[in-house]
Amino acid sequence: MKPWLNTRIKLLAVLAGFLLLIQLINSLTGGSLIHLGIIPRTLNGLIGIPLAPFIHGSWGHLLGNLPPLMVLSALLLHRAIKEYLYASLFIIITGGLAVWLVGRDAVHVGASGWVFGLWGLLIAQGFFRRNLIDILISLLVLFYFGAMASGLLPVHQYISTESHIAGALSGALYAWLMNKHHKTTPST
Repeated sequence: MKPWLNTRIKLLAVLAGFLLLIQLINSLTGGSLIHLGIIPRTLNGLIGIPLAPFIHGSWGHLLGNLPPLMVLSALLLHRAIKEYLYASLFIIITGGLAVWLVGRDAVHVGASGWVFGLWGLLIAQGFFRRNLIDILISLLVLFYFGAMASGLLPVHQYISTESHIAGALSGALYAWLMNKHHKTTPST
């Protein structure tokens, strides 16, 4: 296997393994990690901004987020690993901060904000970059994950629609900022 691909597969396997391990610990401790999620407008809730994407309320919650997280991550990893890590960090921090600022009074946990951020980023990159690969990926994401747009509507009180919206906007914002940066940075 090519080292380029091998490295990316290992990264995704480590991420999936880490999420499964965190859920196992959470399950074995009776959900003791849930309080580390984002609790809007509280000092303690700030710790949840970087932690919430890795904590899930149940195995079903994790298994609902894990497949799209892996697929969308793999699509973004067609470029540099560093770009994926920067984008993920940006989405997690800015999306989490937005949830902390405007989210309803609840504990917000789960990777869905990150998933929606990758979704928004991959779609926006096709629009901003306008190269064939990014346009094809954007169309693929729209075709296979287009139904995710319904997750932007508040239909269930136990689903953090705020995380979905904040994630999608953070991903699109990251795409716009990177496009703007590339346009103003001279090529070497």
